[in-house]
This record gives sequence, C-alpha cells and structure tokens, in this order.
Amino acid sequence: MSWLPQLAPLTVVLIPFVGAIAIGFAAGSRQWIQRLSWLTSGVFLVAVWGLAGPALSGEALEQSVWEILPGLTIGFAVEPLGLLFALLASTLWILATPYAIGYMTHGGYTNLGRFFACYAIALGAAAGIAFADNLLTMFVFYEILSVSTYPLVAHDGSEKSKRGARTYLVLLLLTSICLWLPAMIWTWAATGTLTFTPGGILAGQVTPATGALLLVLFMFGTGKAALMPFHRWLPAAMVAPTPVSALLHAVAVVKAGVFVVLKLAIYIFGLDYLKTLATTDFVLYVATFTMLVASLVAMHQDNLKARLAYSTVSQLSYIVIGALLTSQLAAIGGGMHMLMHGFGKITLFFCAGAIYLASKKKKVSELDGLGRKMPITMSAFFIGAMCVIGLPPTGGLWSKWHLVSGAFDAGHMLILAAFLLSTILNIAYLLPPVLRAFLKPLPASEQPGIKEAPWLCVVPLSLTALGTLVLFVLAQRGFDLMASIFSGGLA
Repeated sequence: MSWLPQLAPLTVVLIPFVGAIAIGFAAGSRQWIQRLSWLTSGVFLVAVWGLAGPALSGEALEQSVWEILPGLTIGFAVEPLGLLFALLASTLWILATPYAIGYMTHGGYTNLGRFFACYAIALGAAAGIAFADNLLTMFVFYEILSVSTYPLVAHDGSEKSKRGARTYLVLLLLTSICLWLPAMIWTWAATGTLTFTPGGILAGQVTPATGALLLVLFMFGTGKAALMPFHRWLPAAMVAPTPVSALLHAVAVVKAGVFVVLKLAIYIFGLDYLKTLATTDFVLYVATFTMLVASLVAMHQDNLKARLAYSTVSQLSYIVIGALLTSQLAAIGGGMHMLMHGFGKITLFFCAGAIYLASKKKKVSELDGLGRKMPITMSAFFIGAMCVIGLPPTGGLWSKWHLVSGAFDAGHMLILAAFLLSTILNIAYLLPPVLRAFLKPLPASEQPGIKEAPWLCVVPLSLTALGTLVLFVLAQRGFDLMASIFSGGLA
C-alpha cells in the first residue's frame, strides 16, 4: 500500500469535517450533495488506508496539536486498535454512502444537506476517537459524535423522532459528563498524564480503592457501550431513518463505545492491573447480564429494527466482556468482534431498510414468503445473521471463538457458559425472519408489485454480506494486528 498517499493523522481526521462544510454549502442541490458525499467518503477511505502501510511497517505516526497544560494535550497517534477501528469505519462508510443516497432519495426525505453533513461529521468524530493519543482528545471527539448524530436521529421531525432523539442525547451526555469526565480529571490529577500507554498508566499511581472506583466510572461513563441500565438510548434511536441506524450500530457510535472500553482496558488500566481490582468482576458480570437479558428482550420484539437494536446491546457486551476478562486472547477476540459485528450488523440493518423501502413491512410477523419477492435481500440477511451468531463461513466465527477461548484461558467457566447460551439465543431471534421469508407461503393478499429495493440499496447490502465471508478467510490478519498490541510490535 506504499502507493497510497500518507497524510498526518489530524489531516485524515479533518477530511470528513471539510466534506461536511462543502455539503452544507451545496445544500440546495441534491446532485452536488450526492457527489460531495461520494467524494468525501472516497477520499477518507484512501487516506485511512494510506496510514495502514506505514503503521504496519512499524513507523511511528504521532502528532501533537495543542499542549493545553503539561501532560494535557490534544494529540493523535496511530496504533493497532485505532487503525482497526478507522479501517472499519472508512470501509463501511464508502458502502453506506450509496445506500443512504438510495434510501433517502426513494424514501422521499428532505433536508438532505443537513443529513449528509451530519453523517460526515459523525465519521470525522469516529476518526478522531480512533486516532486519539490520549483520553482528553478522545473525550472531545466522543462528545462531537454524540451531538452530531442527534439531528440524524430526529431527522424526520416527528414528535416521536424528537422524543427518541432527546432520550438518545441526554443519556449519552449524562453518562460521559457525569461519569467519564470526573474519572478523567481524577486520572490526570493522580498520574499527571492521560496518554494511552501499553500496559496502562494507573498501576502504582492510585490506591486499589481508587482504581476500582475509576473502573466503574469509566465503564458506565462510556454510555455508547450500552451497558445496562444505560442502554435505553440505543433502542430509542431506532426512530431514525435506517441509514442512521446502520451508522449507529455498525459504523460509528456503538463501535466508538466498545472501542473506548478496549482502549481503557489495554492502555489506561492494563490487563494485569485489571486483575487486581475489586470491581473488575462486578463490571464483567454486569456486561454478562446485559448480554443475556438483551438477547431475551430481542426474542420478543416483533418490530425488526427493535429486534436488531436489542441484538446490538447484547453483542456490544461481548466486546466489553472480552476487555474485562483480563486475558490477551479475550481482548484480541473483543477487537476482532468489533470488526466482524460491524460487517454483520450493517448488513442486517441495510436489509431491514431495503425491506421497508420495497414493501413497507416493519415486523418480523409480516415477512412470510418475502424471500420469493426479495431473494437477494433476504439471502444477505441470512449471511449477516450467521456472522452475528458466529457461524461459518463468516468472520463472526473467529471473533467468538477467540472470546470463548479467552474465557476458558482466564478460568471464567461461567462466562464461557454465558457465551454459549447467548449464541443459542442469537439463533432464536435472528433465524426466524429468514425462516419466515423462505419457508412460509406468501399471504393471499400479498402485494404483487413487491420487488427488490433500488440497486443503490441492494448492491451495498450484497457487498457487506460478501465482506463477512471474506473476513472468514482473512481473520488471521485481524488477529495478527490485534496481537501486535501485546507483542509491542506496533504499540
């Protein structure tokens, strides 16, 4: 990849923001909005992949922008976990762009300039989180991500959308400002630094009680990871148009949450230090509870997007558990699941949106025989479901395999059993839509005009489904990238 341009990390982060400004100026022209959205996502993809080559070869990519106080800076650095997150976000954005254009155009939505500008800002914020060199920089972009996605959730302007968007924003800001921010200030006061450091910065700098309390504050302060009871924002946000749901669940928001959890575990606390904290098991079991209960709730949701929303709550806890098992193998599995779940879940939401666009069906109970009308979409849904469940030949098999192996390696047999039970529950709520679509007969009153959604929607969902199959073959590269964190090769 040496032929790709290598830009400074800050420049890469700013690309979506510049694109958002350009889209805002072009708000009166639908054609220019679409062209600039394509251009911004394309340039961003090339720029992120341009960082991959130097980073993988061991080159240090660091950039300090502003030193506010000694030990308190706005800065950026490219490390393996952040690179993985940025590669995921940039790759899925280039696929989400045509889908969003097709969906919003054929769905008759207005205010597209605002929509696509906020969409770009959200991806820029995700990049800022991915390449943040320290907790302060990460916090700033984390808040930008929360605020920039509020207009997306409330986009159609209905009272229901506004109410859901308020719940979304209040819960995310409440957790970050009331829990994460005090924990960050406390960490800086105790250690004199907020820089992400392999092995962590807290060991030997704070008392065991302080470390235990900081863990609770940080984990629940990362509201985007959707640990119960701070998970309600996620199903509340399902009032948004489906391209936004895909952004929330696969590309930026929830992945930012679990990415932050992984960064905290590896670079602020350190896995060895986590083993000594009294609250590690408490948060671990809260995540396990969230994983299982959210799956049970998903099983009883007839609304397809609501079912997928609670599925996401459950799947995020897989990654949180991977971070808190204090096993290198489990942490690697958590990082890989961030990638695998991203491709699997965006496929499912793309399919849900295509189903609604083509047939106006929102409920699982309405999908009988739809596979005969929309075979491409429902086949892609089946592949995406297999990835989230963790079945071959999709990449989800390998991330869940490493998570289960990590639980065994850490001696947490109860967590291992919970993983297996959760997988069974995944099957129970993700396969019924497929079985109804392909095995149930078409209702006699079925509309004869139902067919596949516009190609701008069908092609992206086909490509993301294909991506889950490709990741089954290329999973070792993701494993090696994550493993380099602990070997010190790139960290």
